[in-house]
Amino acid sequence: MIRLYNLDGCGYCAMVRGFLDKLQLEYDKIDVPWPHGQRADVYAVSGQYTVPVLVDGDVVLDDEYEIIDYLKRTYSQKA
Repeated sequence: MIRLYNLDGCGYCAMVRGFLDKLQLEYDKIDVPWPHGQRADVYAVSGQYTVPVLVDGDVVLDDEYEIIDYLKRTYSQKA
């Protein structure tokens, strides 16, 4: 299952959610708190406090453009 560490109100997160929805992929959306210091779970998986962060098996991506490129390469043909 794909996991997306997300912050509602984050435009970059919205870009990733929109692309996941476009591909009709199921994913677990994990909403994180606004203060960076309270995002220990994000840091544990990515080594940083910013979002979006996408986890797909062993793949961890922390840049919206890299995430979208990965989703295109990995899932566009399957959608």
